[in-house]
Amino acid sequence: MGMPQLIVTAVLIEGRSKSAVARDYGVSRRWVITLLQRYLAEGDAGLAPRSRRPRHSPTQTPREVEDRIVEIRKQLDKDGHEAGADTIRTHLLREQPTAPAVSTIWRILTARGFVTPQPHKRPKSSYLRFASEQPNERWQTDITHWTLGDGTDIEILHWLDDHSRLLLASTARRVFKAPDVETSYRQIAATYGDPASVLSDNGAVYTGRYRRGGRVILELTLNTRGVVFSHSRPYHPQTCGKVERLHQTVKKHLATQPPARTIRQLQRQLDAYRDYYNTVRPHRALARRTPLEAYQARPKAAASGIPLLDPHYRVRHDKIDNNGKITLRHNSRLHHIGLGRRHAGKPVLLLVADLHVRIITSSGALLRDFELDPSRDYQPQPKT
Repeated sequence: MGMPQLIVTAVLIEGRSKSAVARDYGVSRRWVITLLQRYLAEGDAGLAPRSRRPRHSPTQTPREVEDRIVEIRKQLDKDGHEAGADTIRTHLLREQPTAPAVSTIWRILTARGFVTPQPHKRPKSSYLRFASEQPNERWQTDITHWTLGDGTDIEILHWLDDHSRLLLASTARRVFKAPDVETSYRQIAATYGDPASVLSDNGAVYTGRYRRGGRVILELTLNTRGVVFSHSRPYHPQTCGKVERLHQTVKKHLATQPPARTIRQLQRQLDAYRDYYNTVRPHRALARRTPLEAYQARPKAAASGIPLLDPHYRVRHDKIDNNGKITLRHNSRLHHIGLGRRHAGKPVLLLVADLHVRIITSSGALLRDFELDPSRDYQPQPKT
């Protein structure tokens, strides 16, 4: 749902006043009226984005001046001279009393294909910035590191709402394992509700795709609750840019505090800063509102609640140990499967389809065919 649909729904369905909607969503009352008029006249099609390009542009650089800029550029390039926008402007001023600004000449050269953007000089304006339209539309999560006063390395887990930048959680532990991250999510969801989606990197606590070919407990929980779980491209932290930037903000604050000697002291510092960050600190990206104000200003998105169909399949090679057992990881937990000591040392194949497991020898002989019981560490052989 985009901003125009939110505004129209708030006025026509909720019955809120145009002035209140304009104030809550940070737009003008005139724009609210325009959207309503378009919707009543054209339906949903009237809310589609429209070009803002003016019909006439009196201040546009004359075509003959643009052509002359291109001629000078070509001539300078041909002669092997410096041909930047500032140099071209100097040449123009030698021919006529006025000339376009350097920035205008640069734009003309870019539009005519004479400027090739260079990665190491990429302008900030070229980055595509994305922010969710609603609170709980997407949460970002990541883990960073901090050092206690005694030199102990500590991990800090952050959860952040993409739309409002609300810091949902800032938790310190010696090491975060997959079940710890899942527990943290459940605690946050109990307060704020399940989000429509979650974004993270490809760490082992967030996905088992790249390391074990399976799924970790957070993936299973989100799938069960109908929460879309996506991951950034490997080695591309910009995708999770908001939570990455939050790491820097939190660390900058911690560096000004007395060094915490214990995890408990560090957690107290994190809790105090989280309260300040959410309720006091004006955020530049939120028109100087606090994250909590931005979070409360709009309707919340939510998970579908319908379990996502994401069956897990894998084939694994293993070898039966001397005790006649093999191990299989499910839901971030190891399970021991009994096959009998008579098979000790045999190489086997595990054919896994979610909880259904078939174990065969390298020659294709079936040793076991059963449903894994996630509540039991040991899966005993069936009684005969």
